[in-house]
Amino acid sequence: MREKLDSTDIKILELLQQDAKITAKAIGGQLNLTPTPVFERIKKLEKEGYISKYIAVLSERKLGLKQTAFIGVTLKGHTRSYLEKFVSKVIDFNEVLECYQVTGSYDFMLKIVLKDIEAYQTFIETKLSLIPELGNVYTFIAIKKGKQINNLDLSFLKDEL
Repeated sequence: MREKLDSTDIKILELLQQDAKITAKAIGGQLNLTPTPVFERIKKLEKEGYISKYIAVLSERKLGLKQTAFIGVTLKGHTRSYLEKFVSKVIDFNEVLECYQVTGSYDFMLKIVLKDIEAYQTFIETKLSLIPELGNVYTFIAIKKGKQINNLDLSFLKDEL
């Protein structure tokens, strides 16, 4: 694997973050390259793990998913077994979009998106609360989305060039 990305690689990554469907020809047009070297660079970035996958970002509201919540979870124990068992159960819940082991007052922080508050209650009662390793649950209901982006700021890479 390369030690550093060059400025062309960084620009390709920035463009793909803005629009994953952008063509190699369109990228080449912005970088004064032909499509073939752009395509080869993209394939190399994928192979090296810089690009893990391409996704479509869906409108939660348009799909009727109007309730976002963040759940701070503490476990009954902190052995590796407890941590692994909890994660192995949570990853099977479709409502959970993100799960992080964190420092501070909680052991894990979950992000869930649901239809409404009733769906949240059902999720807690029929899924999360049934995990034997679960200690306490602290929920933060999102009232309004202030910012949501999926693009990483790559400017720090440019500073290293």
